[in-house]
Amino acid sequence: MATVYLGMTGDIIHPGIINIVNEGAKYGDLIVGLLTDSAIAPHKRLPYLTYEQRKVVVENLKGVSRVVPQEDWSYVPNLLKYTPDYIIHGDDWQSGPLCRVREEVILAMEKLGGKVIEIPYTKGINSSALVEQQKSIGTTPEVRLKTLRRLIAAKPIVRILEVHDGLSGLIAETVSVDKEGGIFSFDGMWSSSLTDSTSKGKPDIEAVDLTTRMQGVTDVLECTTKPIIYDGDTGGLAEHFVYTVRTLERNGISAIIIEDKVGLKKNSLFGIDVKQELAPIEDFCNKISMGKQAQVTKEFMIVSRLESLIAGGTVDEALERALAYVSAGTDAIMIHSKHKTGDDIKEFCLRFRKEYATVPLVLVPTTYNQFTETEFQTWGANIIIYANHMLRAAYPAMLKAAQSILTHERSLEADPLCMPIKQILELIPGTK
Repeated sequence: MATVYLGMTGDIIHPGIINIVNEGAKYGDLIVGLLTDSAIAPHKRLPYLTYEQRKVVVENLKGVSRVVPQEDWSYVPNLLKYTPDYIIHGDDWQSGPLCRVREEVILAMEKLGGKVIEIPYTKGINSSALVEQQKSIGTTPEVRLKTLRRLIAAKPIVRILEVHDGLSGLIAETVSVDKEGGIFSFDGMWSSSLTDSTSKGKPDIEAVDLTTRMQGVTDVLECTTKPIIYDGDTGGLAEHFVYTVRTLERNGISAIIIEDKVGLKKNSLFGIDVKQELAPIEDFCNKISMGKQAQVTKEFMIVSRLESLIAGGTVDEALERALAYVSAGTDAIMIHSKHKTGDDIKEFCLRFRKEYATVPLVLVPTTYNQFTETEFQTWGANIIIYANHMLRAAYPAMLKAAQSILTHERSLEADPLCMPIKQILELIPGTK
């Protein structure tokens, strides 16, 4: 019997999907190439359902003979592997971002002696609109919590943007750029203690309790669906840290980053004294261990932030701490530096990767931002945090608008500096 290949995401099953499955089954045994998370994530949003969940759904669709993983955005590797007589696809790929994929498929099927079947796109079905409707419904703490680990497993680089209130959260949630290779967007959000306090006009001190910080985080949680990484400063006393872990985990936060410093908080960009302010390795390892034991789920992540390079220490000293923290159970390592060359960061990453091939590495390239995400990937980095750019961008824009109003004694000249209020309101779910 002839074989038919159909590639799909299988995240949202709608009448258009059922139609193309039914049409494909008419030509022979229908093999569904179900795209894996890693095949999808670099090109579009991560599916709501995991691969295994999607596989169960698709396997139970009438007309599907079997489901196989498609581990590449391109159909060609699977076409060469399974050599189907036909491949079936909606005719919507004749234009748009899948146009190049279509060309590759046609050439591959010509070599195989097979045929490409194109089915008219089902009218009245808009997948993008369905996704937007899903976003408006929101997410649950459990689903949000698990997403960061899925992203790390699926993407070469996970892109995180600082947010400090609900509006900046909506920007991180919705902004995207359509480039060659797919739609580029942010994968998650960074709840920074620095920008949270600064946006309130208060100094960045660790005296702010978790309850106060969580008020701002809740504003973001209520209007977004993407995972959040929480800036936990030093994590406080180990005995208190366990309650922080439980609170964040219960609210659906994916990870907390804690730094190996002690004493009165001082922003790392101003430097620290290595002898006075770095925590003893044994004490910090104990804090990590207690935090891990306090977790209820396996998905929540504790990330250890190394301050050795900030303190003027060597890469060897930073590596010693990193290896100890991994042994203590940390889920990932963040290496920090104030040097603009990035040479120390690169050396650390390459040497750390020789010791641990899979432990995630987190970078915050505020000072060494001349490097691209692709370059960081070659160093072995997994997560890039853009740690304070939303707040830094907002302040000069507001300052210019205020100065313009004072200068001209009216707001007309400030209009080019401001987006229409209607456009802002359209970001907010339920406003339309």
